[in-house]
Amino acid sequence: MARRIDYYDDPDAPAPNSLVPSVNVVVTNDAGDLLMIRRSDNDNWAVPGGAIDLGESLPDAAVRETLEETGIRCEITGLVGTYTDPRHVILYTSNGEARQEFSIVLTARPVDGVPTPSDESREVRWIPACDVAALPMDRSMRMRIEHHLGRAGEPYIG
Repeated sequence: MARRIDYYDDPDAPAPNSLVPSVNVVVTNDAGDLLMIRRSDNDNWAVPGGAIDLGESLPDAAVRETLEETGIRCEITGLVGTYTDPRHVILYTSNGEARQEFSIVLTARPVDGVPTPSDESREVRWIPACDVAALPMDRSMRMRIEHHLGRAGEPYIG
């Protein structure tokens, strides 16, 4: 299986060879639980997301990626922030792509659907916000979720 390997400020990281605009979505239900996936490519927990396709808007990509990875249709409600740290490099072993981080993180609410795993998510669950910190995840994903949970009203720009 192809793997995703995240490097942060690592001298052994491959040199980036691409920059792909992507979106992550923090979907929160009425109880305050976060929609989380256990990724198939690295076994880490994350919020849903992925690349923005040509001809697609940011909100359309967010809704599509969330539905594809989780089985949940959502409605976009806001912005957590932008994440473009060049020290974060993501290696995809299937094709040797080494991406520099470029993600816009949005918030959403669920509209319909049932949590359902996909090829990209081996597990999909609503996780109480107080339990998220205990889950294994990449440092960048943890930071995005912490920014959402500790929001002061202004989006993170970084």
